[in-house]
Amino acid sequence: MSKIILNKGIKLSLMIVMVSVSAAIHVIADAQEAPPIFGDITINQQFSPDPLTVRGMSGGSVPGKQIAGRSETPTGPCTGFVDETPGHTLKLKSAFEYLKLLVQSPQDTTMIVKGPGGTWCNDDFEGKNPGIVGEWLPGDYQVWVGSYEQGKYFPYTLQITEVK
Repeated sequence: MSKIILNKGIKLSLMIVMVSVSAAIHVIADAQEAPPIFGDITINQQFSPDPLTVRGMSGGSVPGKQIAGRSETPTGPCTGFVDETPGHTLKLKSAFEYLKLLVQSPQDTTMIVKGPGGTWCNDDFEGKNPGIVGEWLPGDYQVWVGSYEQGKYFPYTLQITEVK
């Protein structure tokens, strides 16, 4: 049996590699538990977990009213600034008699949803957080989360729930 002799530099290098691999495994495990960023969602009635959450960054340079094609909808004003492309696509495989989308952010955010049956906007549903509640048709919905101020980007969580 041969004997391997390692100098201090090699021992230190191996220890750093082992610690780095261990840390990377923990980061991957933590990332799997966190909601996805800019995730697309496909749901049916009685989905689980409820609420379902995805994360993103609000904001952009395009006025919300330009994306919505109007300055006001029955659910609220089309304010704020968003990216040209939506942050999320929500695919509803069935109709929902009640579904709520709620943004949670530490800053003032806005929301635009385009899908079957129209376009809906909201600014201050719950405090400075936007939300849209109602009956939803099956189909694909594009969801934009904007910032009230142009060029400001903030982290948010989008919650989707059937619970009233």
